[in-house]
Amino acid sequence: MSKRQIYIYKSFERFWHWMQAILIFFLAFTGFEIHGTYSFFGYRDAVRYHNVATYMFIGLIIFTIFWHLTTGEYKQYLPTFKNIKAQLDYYIFGIFRNAPHPTKKTVLSKLNPLQKLTYFGLKILVIPLSVTSGLLYMFYRYPSRQGIEAINIQSLEFIAIFHTVAAILLVIFIVTHLYLITTGETVTSNLRAMLTGYEELEDAHKDEEKISDPKLTTQTFE
Repeated sequence: MSKRQIYIYKSFERFWHWMQAILIFFLAFTGFEIHGTYSFFGYRDAVRYHNVATYMFIGLIIFTIFWHLTTGEYKQYLPTFKNIKAQLDYYIFGIFRNAPHPTKKTVLSKLNPLQKLTYFGLKILVIPLSVTSGLLYMFYRYPSRQGIEAINIQSLEFIAIFHTVAAILLVIFIVTHLYLITTGETVTSNLRAMLTGYEELEDAHKDEEKISDPKLTTQTFE
């Protein structure tokens, strides 16, 4: 089947992807410093930078939700269990035997079943848990006219645990994601696609044209 470069990732999609990656990296870096894992900015500055990045992340989330709903791109993340076993077998065994990919990427279906399930879990569970627990941690005590008030929470211990667990899950996802982006047609093809928006995909429509018109020779890739 012939292949050609197809514009698959829109400008905002790429902007959102890279901004989200940068903010998650920065939040993780400052967050683990706040935990005392190491010292780079210093505790006071790490807290301030972490809080600023949090507001930027929330702003990005709100704008991205609006974009997904208005463009219909949210449908890309609706999970399905169809072919999920084949996808797992591919990642565990097939990829090391140069087996063909069990699913085909298209403009209308950019994610395989395992990716859909993973990203859906991130969007409705991990990221909301991280943001909510972080905000509760930030505003556990807040100024009011009567002085310093506190949210009706017995202890910050569980909030801190939830926030840390969510952060660790995000780090695990990023590390796994960094590996999986190297599993495309070439080591850098997936990375290049998220930079340029274009990816080399199978072009069934072109093949149909070629069959119906033997004189048709326009073809970008073989």
